[in-house]
Amino acid sequence: MAKVKEIAKKFKMQAPGGTATPAPPIGPVLGANGVNPGQFIQRFNAATAALKGKVVGVEVTVYTDRSFDFVIKTPPASVMIKDILGLEKGSGEPNKNKIGKLTKAQLRKLAQEKLPDLNAVNVESAEKILAGSARSMGVEITE
Repeated sequence: MAKVKEIAKKFKMQAPGGTATPAPPIGPVLGANGVNPGQFIQRFNAATAALKGKVVGVEVTVYTDRSFDFVIKTPPASVMIKDILGLEKGSGEPNKNKIGKLTKAQLRKLAQEKLPDLNAVNVESAEKILAGSARSMGVEITE
């Protein structure tokens, strides 16, 4: 029977897929949590090579023997919306300055992709969450 490792710590962070380096801010966060930055960066970059430069969420579990595991999450909603619309950044005044339009079909596709990482039971709930994120960036939802 395999011995179960005891969890020492769990933490979340964001890092650029495939291009992470042990330089700040990633290295110090890893070091402070007992993770060898060199080992983590090597494994993380290999696992996220297809996401070249896209920021992704990572949930890291550190064990008492200083080994670790990580789970890669989908990129933040704002990053995904900016990618779809080709935007540099969100609006500084989202209620006044609208910077783009997201169709219902694009919103549904985004919700299906992001569903596993959202606190939603179905795609419709996920769409509502993402529509709120889009609105706060100054993006309108159209038919």
